[in-house]
Amino acid sequence: MEVILDCGRMTDREAAHDCLKEAFGLPDYYGRNLDALYDCLSEGGAYRVTLRNLSALTALGEYGIALLDTLREVPGLELTAETEKGEDRTGL
Repeated sequence: MEVILDCGRMTDREAAHDCLKEAFGLPDYYGRNLDALYDCLSEGGAYRVTLRNLSALTALGEYGIALLDTLREVPGLELTAETEKGEDRTGL
């Protein structure tokens, strides 16, 4: 499954979780914490996730870093980021 996450929409934790729920099609019972995100994505199969506006995650502080770390740890999830020129950058 290919997913594009626009980090620019993640202005706070609640907005981040809403964005994640929408992008990944997470169920209504999806909890608003990173352990629940990891569990849901681990059960969902393979993902190719492209992050747009990655620098916007810095506005979330430690939570943004933890979110990125959680995505990196999900088995079967390939993570890339778009550069300002719209090209993919791998190795996140």
